[in-house]
Amino acid sequence: MVLEFEKPIADLELKLQEMKDLAKGRNIDLTSDIQSLEEKIQTLKKETFQNLTRWQRVQLSRHADRPYALDYIYEMTNDFIELHGDRSVKDDKAMIGGLGDIDGRSVMFIGQQKGRNTKQRQERNFGMANPEGYRKALRLMKMAEKFGKPIVTLIDTPGAFPGLEAEERGQGEAIARNLKEMFMLKVPVICIIIGEGASGGALGIAIGDRVMMLENTWYSVISPESCSSILWRSWDYKEQAAEALKLTAIDMKANGLIDGIIEEPLGGAHKDMRKMSKTIKAAILDALKELDKIKPEKRIDQRIDKFCSMGVVVE
Repeated sequence: MVLEFEKPIADLELKLQEMKDLAKGRNIDLTSDIQSLEEKIQTLKKETFQNLTRWQRVQLSRHADRPYALDYIYEMTNDFIELHGDRSVKDDKAMIGGLGDIDGRSVMFIGQQKGRNTKQRQERNFGMANPEGYRKALRLMKMAEKFGKPIVTLIDTPGAFPGLEAEERGQGEAIARNLKEMFMLKVPVICIIIGEGASGGALGIAIGDRVMMLENTWYSVISPESCSSILWRSWDYKEQAAEALKLTAIDMKANGLIDGIIEEPLGGAHKDMRKMSKTIKAAILDALKELDKIKPEKRIDQRIDKFCSMGVVVE
Protein backbone atom coordinates (compact mmCIF):
# COMPACT_ATOMS: atom_id res chain seq x y z
CA MET A 1 0.00 0.00 0.00
CA VAL A 2 1.42 3.38 -1.07
CA LEU A 3 -0.15 6.60 0.22
CA GLU A 4 -0.53 9.56 -2.14
CA PHE A 5 2.32 11.56 -0.61
CA GLU A 6 4.61 8.50 -0.75
CA LYS A 7 4.29 8.02 -4.53
CA PRO A 8 7.36 10.12 -5.49
CA ILE A 9 9.44 7.99 -3.10
CA ALA A 10 7.90 4.77 -4.44
CA ASP A 11 8.68 5.82 -8.03
CA LEU A 12 12.34 6.41 -7.19
CA GLU A 13 12.56 3.10 -5.30
CA LEU A 14 11.15 1.34 -8.38
CA LYS A 15 13.81 2.99 -10.56
CA LEU A 16 16.45 1.94 -8.03
CA GLN A 17 15.32 -1.68 -8.18
CA GLU A 18 15.29 -1.59 -11.98
CA MET A 19 18.83 -0.19 -11.97
CA LYS A 20 20.02 -2.94 -9.62
CA ASP A 21 18.37 -5.62 -11.77
CA LEU A 22 19.98 -4.15 -14.90
CA ALA A 23 23.42 -4.06 -13.29
CA LYS A 24 23.07 -7.66 -12.13
CA GLY A 25 21.52 -9.02 -15.32
CA ARG A 26 23.96 -7.43 -17.76
CA ASN A 27 26.95 -7.39 -15.45
CA ILE A 28 27.28 -3.59 -15.69
CA ASP A 29 28.96 -1.50 -13.02
CA LEU A 30 26.36 1.08 -11.91
CA THR A 31 27.63 1.44 -8.34
CA SER A 32 27.99 5.23 -8.39
CA ASP A 33 24.55 5.73 -10.02
CA ILE A 34 22.91 3.38 -7.54
CA GLN A 35 24.57 5.11 -4.60
CA SER A 36 23.53 8.53 -5.90
CA LEU A 37 19.91 7.41 -6.30
CA GLU A 38 19.89 5.84 -2.81
CA GLU A 39 21.07 9.12 -1.32
CA LYS A 40 18.40 11.00 -3.27
CA ILE A 41 15.71 8.63 -1.95
CA GLN A 42 16.94 9.01 1.64
CA THR A 43 16.93 12.82 1.35
CA LEU A 44 13.42 12.82 -0.15
CA LYS A 45 12.17 10.53 2.64
CA LYS A 46 13.53 12.85 5.33
CA GLU A 47 12.03 15.93 3.69
CA THR A 48 8.67 14.21 3.20
CA PHE A 49 8.26 12.70 6.68
CA GLN A 50 9.59 15.72 8.55
CA ASN A 51 6.96 17.95 6.94
CA LEU A 52 3.81 15.85 7.06
CA THR A 53 0.46 17.59 7.38
CA ARG A 54 -1.93 16.52 10.13
CA TRP A 55 -4.10 14.65 7.63
CA GLN A 56 -1.08 12.78 6.29
CA ARG A 57 -0.23 11.62 9.82
CA VAL A 58 -3.82 10.42 10.20
CA GLN A 59 -3.35 8.41 6.99
CA LEU A 60 -0.10 6.91 8.31
CA SER A 61 -1.79 5.92 11.57
CA ARG A 62 -4.26 3.86 9.50
CA HIS A 63 -1.71 2.30 7.15
CA ALA A 64 -2.70 -1.27 6.26
CA ASP A 65 0.76 -2.60 7.19
CA ARG A 66 1.00 -0.73 10.50
CA PRO A 67 1.62 -3.02 13.51
CA TYR A 68 -1.31 -3.64 15.85
CA ALA A 69 -1.37 -4.23 19.60
CA LEU A 70 -0.74 -7.99 19.48
CA ASP A 71 2.15 -7.51 17.02
CA TYR A 72 3.93 -5.31 19.55
CA ILE A 73 3.02 -7.47 22.54
CA TYR A 74 4.37 -10.69 21.01
CA GLU A 75 7.53 -8.88 19.89
CA MET A 76 8.18 -7.24 23.28
CA THR A 77 7.28 -10.05 25.66
CA ASN A 78 8.07 -13.65 26.49
CA ASP A 79 5.31 -16.16 27.25
CA PHE A 80 2.36 -13.81 26.66
CA ILE A 81 -0.85 -15.36 28.01
CA GLU A 82 -4.04 -13.83 26.64
CA LEU A 83 -6.99 -13.66 29.02
CA HIS A 84 -10.58 -13.66 27.82
CA GLY A 85 -14.10 -12.57 28.74
CA ASP A 86 -15.82 -10.02 30.97
CA ARG A 87 -17.47 -12.76 33.09
CA SER A 88 -20.87 -11.35 32.20
CA VAL A 89 -21.70 -11.28 28.47
CA LYS A 90 -18.91 -12.58 26.21
CA ASP A 91 -15.33 -12.19 25.07
CA ASP A 92 -15.04 -9.03 22.97
CA LYS A 93 -12.27 -9.68 20.45
CA ALA A 94 -11.87 -5.96 19.67
CA MET A 95 -10.31 -5.60 23.14
CA ILE A 96 -7.42 -7.88 24.00
CA GLY A 97 -5.45 -8.34 27.20
CA GLY A 98 -3.19 -10.62 29.14
CA LEU A 99 0.04 -11.07 31.06
CA GLY A 100 3.42 -10.83 29.40
CA ASP A 101 7.01 -10.85 30.62
CA ILE A 102 9.28 -7.87 29.84
CA ASP A 103 12.88 -8.38 30.94
CA GLY A 104 11.80 -10.62 33.80
CA ARG A 105 8.89 -8.48 34.94
CA SER A 106 5.22 -9.43 34.52
CA VAL A 107 3.06 -6.72 32.95
CA MET A 108 -0.67 -6.66 32.25
CA PHE A 109 -1.16 -5.61 28.63
CA ILE A 110 -4.53 -4.32 27.41
CA GLY A 111 -5.28 -2.94 23.96
CA GLN A 112 -7.59 -2.63 21.00
CA GLN A 113 -6.95 -5.01 18.11
CA LYS A 114 -7.88 -4.54 14.46
CA GLY A 115 -7.81 -7.17 11.72
CA ARG A 116 -5.58 -7.65 8.68
CA ASN A 117 -8.16 -9.14 6.30
CA THR A 118 -11.94 -9.01 5.89
CA LYS A 119 -12.59 -12.02 8.14
CA GLN A 120 -10.34 -10.72 10.93
CA ARG A 121 -11.78 -7.22 10.69
CA GLN A 122 -15.28 -8.59 11.17
CA GLU A 123 -14.13 -10.77 14.06
CA ARG A 124 -12.32 -7.82 15.72
CA ASN A 125 -15.13 -5.40 14.80
CA PHE A 126 -12.54 -3.05 13.25
CA GLY A 127 -11.06 -2.40 16.70
CA MET A 128 -14.33 -0.93 18.03
CA ALA A 129 -15.09 -2.45 21.41
CA ASN A 130 -18.53 -3.14 22.87
CA PRO A 131 -19.31 -2.56 26.58
CA GLU A 132 -18.13 -6.08 27.40
CA GLY A 133 -14.74 -5.14 25.93
CA TYR A 134 -14.34 -2.26 28.37
CA ARG A 135 -15.61 -4.45 31.22
CA LYS A 136 -13.06 -7.10 30.28
CA ALA A 137 -10.35 -4.43 30.33
CA LEU A 138 -11.46 -3.30 33.80
CA ARG A 139 -11.51 -6.90 35.05
CA LEU A 140 -7.92 -7.35 33.91
CA MET A 141 -6.86 -4.02 35.45
CA LYS A 142 -8.34 -5.07 38.79
CA MET A 143 -6.58 -8.43 38.51
CA ALA A 144 -3.28 -6.63 37.86
CA GLU A 145 -3.87 -4.40 40.88
CA LYS A 146 -4.63 -7.41 43.08
CA PHE A 147 -1.33 -9.08 42.19
CA GLY A 148 0.74 -5.89 42.03
CA LYS A 149 1.42 -5.96 38.29
CA PRO A 150 1.87 -2.73 36.28
CA ILE A 151 -0.58 -2.03 33.46
CA VAL A 152 0.28 -1.03 29.90
CA THR A 153 -2.52 -0.09 27.49
CA LEU A 154 -2.01 0.08 23.72
CA ILE A 155 -4.66 2.30 22.13
CA ASP A 156 -5.73 1.97 18.50
CA THR A 157 -9.43 2.48 17.79
CA PRO A 158 -11.68 4.56 15.52
CA GLY A 159 -14.03 4.73 18.53
CA ALA A 160 -16.20 2.60 20.77
CA PHE A 161 -18.81 0.61 18.83
CA PRO A 162 -21.86 2.90 18.33
CA GLY A 163 -24.43 0.19 17.58
CA LEU A 164 -27.85 0.05 19.22
CA GLU A 165 -27.03 -3.21 21.03
CA ALA A 166 -23.90 -1.61 22.52
CA GLU A 167 -25.93 1.30 23.85
CA GLU A 168 -28.55 -1.10 25.24
CA ARG A 169 -25.84 -2.97 27.17
CA GLY A 170 -24.46 0.27 28.64
CA GLN A 171 -21.62 1.52 26.46
CA GLY A 172 -21.48 4.94 28.15
CA GLU A 173 -21.62 3.45 31.64
CA ALA A 174 -18.84 0.95 30.88
CA ILE A 175 -16.48 3.66 29.62
CA ALA A 176 -17.37 6.03 32.46
CA ARG A 177 -16.70 3.32 35.05
CA ASN A 178 -13.31 2.63 33.49
CA LEU A 179 -12.39 6.31 33.75
CA LYS A 180 -13.34 6.39 37.43
CA GLU A 181 -11.62 3.13 38.33
CA MET A 182 -8.42 3.86 36.39
CA PHE A 183 -7.86 7.03 38.41
CA MET A 184 -7.77 4.94 41.60
CA LEU A 185 -5.56 2.02 40.50
CA LYS A 186 -2.69 1.48 42.94
CA VAL A 187 -0.28 0.05 40.36
CA PRO A 188 1.61 2.04 37.69
CA VAL A 189 -0.45 2.64 34.53
CA ILE A 190 1.21 3.49 31.19
CA CYS A 191 -0.94 4.33 28.16
CA ILE A 192 0.44 4.44 24.61
CA ILE A 193 -1.47 5.49 21.48
CA ILE A 194 -0.08 3.26 18.71
CA GLY A 195 -2.52 4.20 15.93
CA GLU A 196 -5.89 5.91 16.12
CA GLY A 197 -7.07 7.42 19.39
CA ALA A 198 -10.69 8.41 18.86
CA SER A 199 -13.06 9.80 21.46
CA GLY A 200 -14.26 7.86 24.51
CA GLY A 201 -13.35 4.62 22.78
CA ALA A 202 -9.70 5.51 23.31
CA LEU A 203 -10.14 7.33 26.61
CA GLY A 204 -11.78 4.27 28.16
CA ILE A 205 -8.34 2.68 28.56
CA ALA A 206 -6.21 5.85 28.52
CA ILE A 207 -6.19 7.20 32.09
CA GLY A 208 -2.60 6.65 33.20
CA ASP A 209 0.41 7.94 35.08
CA ARG A 210 2.19 8.28 31.74
CA VAL A 211 0.35 8.84 28.47
CA MET A 212 2.49 8.66 25.33
CA MET A 213 1.89 8.72 21.58
CA LEU A 214 3.81 7.24 18.69
CA GLU A 215 5.04 9.93 16.32
CA ASN A 216 2.53 9.27 13.52
CA THR A 217 -0.66 8.77 15.51
CA TRP A 218 -3.64 10.94 16.42
CA TYR A 219 -5.75 11.49 19.53
CA SER A 220 -8.97 13.49 19.46
CA VAL A 221 -12.58 13.70 20.55
CA ILE A 222 -13.66 13.02 16.96
CA SER A 223 -12.17 11.79 13.68
CA PRO A 224 -11.50 14.31 10.87
CA GLU A 225 -14.14 12.65 8.66
CA SER A 226 -16.85 12.80 11.33
CA CYS A 227 -15.93 16.37 12.16
CA SER A 228 -16.16 17.30 8.48
CA SER A 229 -19.54 15.60 8.08
CA ILE A 230 -20.96 17.49 11.08
CA LEU A 231 -19.61 20.94 10.17
CA TRP A 232 -19.77 20.79 6.35
CA ARG A 233 -22.26 17.94 5.77
CA SER A 234 -19.56 16.23 3.71
CA TRP A 235 -16.33 14.23 4.17
CA ASP A 236 -14.63 16.40 1.55
CA TYR A 237 -13.27 18.78 4.20
CA LYS A 238 -11.52 16.16 6.32
CA GLU A 239 -8.09 17.73 5.71
CA GLN A 240 -9.28 21.12 7.00
CA ALA A 241 -10.93 19.35 9.94
CA ALA A 242 -7.67 17.57 10.80
CA GLU A 243 -5.82 20.90 10.83
CA ALA A 244 -8.46 22.52 13.04
CA LEU A 245 -8.60 19.60 15.49
CA LYS A 246 -4.83 19.74 16.16
CA LEU A 247 -4.81 16.00 16.82
CA THR A 248 -1.19 14.93 16.24
CA ALA A 249 1.34 13.88 18.86
CA ILE A 250 3.15 17.22 18.50
CA ASP A 251 -0.12 19.11 19.11
CA MET A 252 -1.04 16.95 22.09
CA LYS A 253 2.39 17.43 23.68
CA ALA A 254 2.28 21.21 23.10
CA ASN A 255 -1.12 21.39 24.81
CA GLY A 256 0.07 19.34 27.79
CA LEU A 257 -2.33 16.47 27.09
CA ILE A 258 0.33 13.75 26.83
CA ASP A 259 3.64 13.14 28.58
CA GLY A 260 5.84 12.12 25.66
CA ILE A 261 6.25 11.25 21.98
CA ILE A 262 7.84 7.97 20.90
CA GLU A 263 9.83 8.38 17.69
CA GLU A 264 9.03 6.06 14.77
CA PRO A 265 11.41 4.67 12.13
CA LEU A 266 11.68 6.85 9.01
CA GLY A 267 8.56 6.20 6.95
CA GLY A 268 6.41 4.98 9.84
CA ALA A 269 6.20 2.16 12.38
CA HIS A 270 5.39 -0.41 9.66
CA LYS A 271 8.78 0.12 8.01
CA ASP A 272 10.62 -1.57 10.89
CA MET A 273 8.31 -3.25 13.39
CA ARG A 274 11.12 -4.80 15.42
CA LYS A 275 12.88 -1.48 15.89
CA MET A 276 9.57 0.16 16.81
CA SER A 277 8.87 -2.59 19.36
CA LYS A 278 12.29 -2.10 20.96
CA THR A 279 11.67 1.65 21.21
CA ILE A 280 8.26 1.13 22.83
CA LYS A 281 9.69 -1.46 25.21
CA ALA A 282 12.47 0.95 26.26
CA ALA A 283 9.89 3.71 26.84
CA ILE A 284 7.80 1.37 29.02
CA LEU A 285 10.79 0.26 31.12
CA ASP A 286 11.99 3.85 31.58
CA ALA A 287 8.53 4.95 32.70
CA LEU A 288 8.22 2.01 35.12
CA LYS A 289 11.61 2.84 36.60
CA GLU A 290 10.33 6.35 37.40
CA LEU A 291 6.91 5.26 38.65
CA ASP A 292 8.25 2.48 40.89
CA LYS A 293 9.93 5.13 43.06
CA ILE A 294 6.61 6.83 43.83
CA LYS A 295 4.29 5.53 46.56
CA PRO A 296 0.87 4.34 45.32
CA GLU A 297 -1.08 7.05 47.18
CA LYS A 298 1.10 9.81 45.75
CA ARG A 299 0.92 8.25 42.29
CA ILE A 300 -2.89 8.32 42.43
CA ASP A 301 -2.87 11.98 43.55
CA GLN A 302 -0.51 12.93 40.71
CA ARG A 303 -2.65 11.03 38.20
CA ILE A 304 -5.79 12.86 39.30
CA ASP A 305 -4.06 16.26 39.39
CA LYS A 306 -2.63 15.73 35.90
CA PHE A 307 -6.01 15.15 34.28
CA CYS A 308 -7.82 17.78 36.35
CA SER A 309 -5.34 20.43 35.20
CA MET A 310 -6.02 19.77 31.50
CA GLY A 311 -7.97 22.28 29.46
CA VAL A 312 -8.79 25.94 29.91
CA VAL A 313 -11.56 27.26 32.13
CA VAL A 314 -12.98 30.74 31.60
CA GLU A 315 -15.40 32.09 34.19
